[in-house]
Amino acid sequence: MGARAPTPRRLLLGAFGDPGHAFPMIALGRALAARGHHVTLQTWRRWREHVEAEGLAFAPAPEYPVFPNGGVGSASLDFYQAVAQATTDTLPLVRELSPDAVVADILTLAPALAAELHGVPCATLIPHVHPNTPAHFPVYSLGARLPRSAPGRSLWRLARRPVERGLERGRRELNHTRAQLGLPAQEHYHGGISRQLAIVATFPQLEYPRPSGGSEPGGWEANAHVVGPLMWEPPARDVELPGGRQDDEPPLVLIAPSTAQDAEHRLLDAALRGLADAPVRVLASYNRRLPSRALTVPDNATLVDWISYSRTMPHCQLVICHAGHGTLVRALACGCPVVAAPAVGDMNENAARLDWAGAGVRLPRRFLGPRVLRLAVERALGDPSIRTRARELASWARTNDPGARAGELVEGLASRSLGASRSGSGGL
Repeated sequence: MGARAPTPRRLLLGAFGDPGHAFPMIALGRALAARGHHVTLQTWRRWREHVEAEGLAFAPAPEYPVFPNGGVGSASLDFYQAVAQATTDTLPLVRELSPDAVVADILTLAPALAAELHGVPCATLIPHVHPNTPAHFPVYSLGARLPRSAPGRSLWRLARRPVERGLERGRRELNHTRAQLGLPAQEHYHGGISRQLAIVATFPQLEYPRPSGGSEPGGWEANAHVVGPLMWEPPARDVELPGGRQDDEPPLVLIAPSTAQDAEHRLLDAALRGLADAPVRVLASYNRRLPSRALTVPDNATLVDWISYSRTMPHCQLVICHAGHGTLVRALACGCPVVAAPAVGDMNENAARLDWAGAGVRLPRRFLGPRVLRLAVERALGDPSIRTRARELASWARTNDPGARAGELVEGLASRSLGASRSGSGGL
């Protein structure tokens, strides 16, 4: 006897429009729609065509100039002013849809707060490693490795104190916004992450180990579930691989720079120059952001405007990237080792987790240059343990379905009694 089909639910998803946040939410929406649910995705208008192509209903997300704003003659809002305004604008959508549950991206507060105002259960989608870490872990986004000794753990506990002052300030500002909206104050930090359900969409192998069940200090909270990466990409044409697809060709190295960072294409330039006479084939993309100055493309390289990672990475032996989470997990899901040269923010964290997991080589931005990058490539290609570890993650990806697991969790949230406690909100 087959598994019983889930009861169709009305679900509202919300994600602000950067690819690193919108794309995982589209992947979740696609998975939920495939399970028979009626899904509406609120995001930026630039993604409307793709949202509707996946069989989802589209709702435009509020788009405001947010401080700091470089534009001249245009009003801008600070972050929490924008949150309050966006929540007010989103509440009519929640009332109209009357969803059984809402899922909000970790950076998208408005749908979560509107859901709380309307009394609807809400989950948070965290499209990368979990940012709420125990006190003895390195401060998130610095890119430091997990300490291996008691003195190291003690040092990180001391370093956490100024971070906690920032968290306290964030709690006060969020509570001020909540008061403006008529919601009660929260006593805990990270008030934008749902205490009902947090879906962590990354490889479990990239999460530093901690106790599960929420009973031990520093352990996983009972509401947090690491489901694996939720991946989606816009349609793109196939590109010709340098040298074709023969097995006896030199290794194929893909240069996949960030779509949002590195405006001067430092990584792309360093990789093209550093690998110019290396025994590899190079396929590189500038992601439709033309360099400000011409790049020298060597004979062993092909430079294109855009690449489908899902169709190209399975043919590659190595990926060079900034360690944006989407690009990183796509490479690992294809069994490709990674050379990660982080640019900003959580890219540093992603690169540190990659290095800790043993599936690639981390190249700090301050050392980025043609010669050092070539050495990193030689190490990544020459170390069999790195290649083996990347293939282990690919094997995990083939035997686990993050969309199905996340779908089950959202269905469980939507099935909760309307009278159940709905403390907390989702989605910072």
